Amino acid sequence: MFNVAILLAATLVAAAPAAPAAPPPGADAVTQHTLTLGGKVYPYTARAATITLENEKGQPAGQMFYTAFTLDGASPRTRPVTFFYNGGPGSSTIWLRMGSFAPMRVQVGDGVSTPSAPFDLADNPYSLLDRSDLVFVDAMGTGFSRISGAGTPKDFYGVDADVHAFGQFISRYITMYGRWNSPKFLFGESYGTPRSAMLVNYLQQQGIGVNGVVLLSSILDFGLDWDINFTPTAIGGSDWAFPFYLPTEAATAWYHHVLPGPSTTLEDLIPRVEAFATGEYLNALAQGANLSPGTYNDVVAKLHQYTGLSERYIRDSNLRIPYWRYSTELFRDSGVMLGRYDARYTSYNLDRIQDRGDFDPVDSAIDAAFVATGNVYMRQILGFHTSLIYQPVVNVFRQWDWKHNGALPTNTAQDLANAMAFNPNLRVFSANGYYDFATPFWATVYSLNHMNLPSQLQSNISYGFYQSGHMVYLHTPALAQFHDDLEHWYAQTLGAGR
Repeated sequence: MFNVAILLAATLVAAAPAAPAAPPPGADAVTQHTLTLGGKVYPYTARAATITLENEKGQPAGQMFYTAFTLDGASPRTRPVTFFYNGGPGSSTIWLRMGSFAPMRVQVGDGVSTPSAPFDLADNPYSLLDRSDLVFVDAMGTGFSRISGAGTPKDFYGVDADVHAFGQFISRYITMYGRWNSPKFLFGESYGTPRSAMLVNYLQQQGIGVNGVVLLSSILDFGLDWDINFTPTAIGGSDWAFPFYLPTEAATAWYHHVLPGPSTTLEDLIPRVEAFATGEYLNALAQGANLSPGTYNDVVAKLHQYTGLSERYIRDSNLRIPYWRYSTELFRDSGVMLGRYDARYTSYNLDRIQDRGDFDPVDSAIDAAFVATGNVYMRQILGFHTSLIYQPVVNVFRQWDWKHNGALPTNTAQDLANAMAFNPNLRVFSANGYYDFATPFWATVYSLNHMNLPSQLQSNISYGFYQSGHMVYLHTPALAQFHDDLEHWYAQTLGAGR
């Protein structure tokens, strides 16, 4: 789609720019506003604008669009600035801009479909404007960002090229607005998390210090998930994904009240499933044909207990149920399918025997509201006037160069580890939704626990787990908790070493 992120099954997909002939975006728009947070009024300046990027020859190659919200009267030396971006690759940042911590926020259905237009846009009581200046950036080709001049898709559509583009954007932004000595934070969602892992390492090697990185709904090592872009070549390698998705399946079954046996709490359930997933379950899958009948039967019983699926279906699947089959099988009898980005959302499969939905129920529930209010916000409230169509998502997958430093599959966990070793003051906050099938939280925990960091640096990683999905901010109580966690984390990070 859609959002945020990893966007592999986009429904709002637009064609990627084929040639650098797009008209220029509109002139910079600067407006003044106020926002009340916690009873205090914060006057701020909003800037909707573009920054021109250059290719290696110093020629103009394109314009990246951004919206910046900066507190009036604050000292640039002490005032943090946070750069936000979604992922895809090929997603604009309309999702974070309109749903998370900006000064205004769209009102959408919380786990249910949003009523049709007109949609509601209101001041955001969960904005982080009291803590940091906020800069929301659209990746090249998305939103109002456009390749132009001497630019070509190869300059931007690839793992490493994308990082260089965002690195250049940040360098130019902090130069234009005098923010070189400001505390700096990166906030990426979905594919924005591997971008952040590489970008923080890249920036620090360029002498641009970073104080902290927020990873929302992460995928750092693509080799751990065969549904993203790559199929592991090792025999049995794809078995890793089944244990990583199991805790998300268990949380989903708990949410929809289909777990067999006595009732339990999510806090009690998840640790038990995590221990089973990467203990007995992983070991059983690794044994393959050598698995004993007794252990096989025990694993079947526990998978039934933790997923709500029938033992017959689990046996027919040989203990291995891809998440997309889980999302259509759980309520097969009624034809209801679960959302990939957030399993709290549901919709209907017209073909009730297929094992994968034709669309994501989350897309159908929220996209129209995000895109409509996003256009109202940028064009009418912020005053950015342009004839360009805002592209929520562009399809760049066929053009995307997935090689990172010449290697596949893309693994960016080591980039983050290198950045943390280079800067031992760097702090990382990993935010995760329990009902997220796009980037399962247990895979994120595994990746962050396997970066070969010494304990002193490992302790610089903090976690937040929320009863929501990929876009944690779609569930208002989760957004409130996420906001409070970040307020505390920012304060700790900015106070570290002082």
